[in-house]
Amino acid sequence: MTTMTSIDAEEWREHRPVVFGVAYRLLGTVADAEDVVQDTWLKAARADLAEVRDLRAWLVTVAARRSYDLLTSARARRESYVGPWLPAPLATGPDAAEPVLVDDSIGTTMLLALENLTPEERLATVLNGVFDVPYTEIGELIGKSAAATRQIASRARKRMAEVTTVHDEHSTVERRRILDAFKAAYEDGDLARLVALLHPDVVYTTDGGGKVNAARRIIHGADHVARTLLGVSVKLGDRYREAEFNGTANFYGFRGDALTSADAFTVDDEGRITGIYRVLNPDKLSHLA
Repeated sequence: MTTMTSIDAEEWREHRPVVFGVAYRLLGTVADAEDVVQDTWLKAARADLAEVRDLRAWLVTVAARRSYDLLTSARARRESYVGPWLPAPLATGPDAAEPVLVDDSIGTTMLLALENLTPEERLATVLNGVFDVPYTEIGELIGKSAAATRQIASRARKRMAEVTTVHDEHSTVERRRILDAFKAAYEDGDLARLVALLHPDVVYTTDGGGKVNAARRIIHGADHVARTLLGVSVKLGDRYREAEFNGTANFYGFRGDALTSADAFTVDDEGRITGIYRVLNPDKLSHLA
């Protein structure tokens, strides 16, 4: 009589960050990623894993297959989304509730670049580029040959290179110096200082999802962005607190004691802020509370 072998709690704790990491990179939201984690756990708990030689690889495949199934519906939701869509912030510093696999692929810029890919391109890019899954196995998930899957990944990398032009490689200390200067100018309401910190072609993107007031279009230009930011701050009395999410130092915004926003920044080689990405949608902030 053969004894069924299933995953135990210790093994799951070890591999859960990888499962979540796959799902979050593919889907871009914490809530959807947590759903995939739950589905993967249930499948692993019910499966006979006696013949599974590499549990991590098996779990990655299960999470990827479920995430891939969700990508089509997720893209449909994006098309009807009110205003710009931004990835949900993922706490990666002291505020992180659980261990998180941190690398460049969870940065806001990278996640936005992934959003421009087809589900097949996104799957091939994340699984091979981040988790070292062979193209043969990825091809089985999307019904393609290994050669075709390799071409899909190559095409995706070229598309991403066209939009990920910002190289935010400052040291943590230098980045914090830049953001501290921004915070001081923002909270002091100093337009001139704020404009000086912004790249002339800076972009300001807000994601309210139709749940709260937010700009329905991306705002461009240092003066326009600075005036918009200060107008919101004066009207609502927002205050910043430094927080690490998506792998870098950023800010949470508060109104009184309530968390109301998560602002991610990109900075160019000259120390000028090139992008401000403000998540206001409360559905994307609830897990941070």
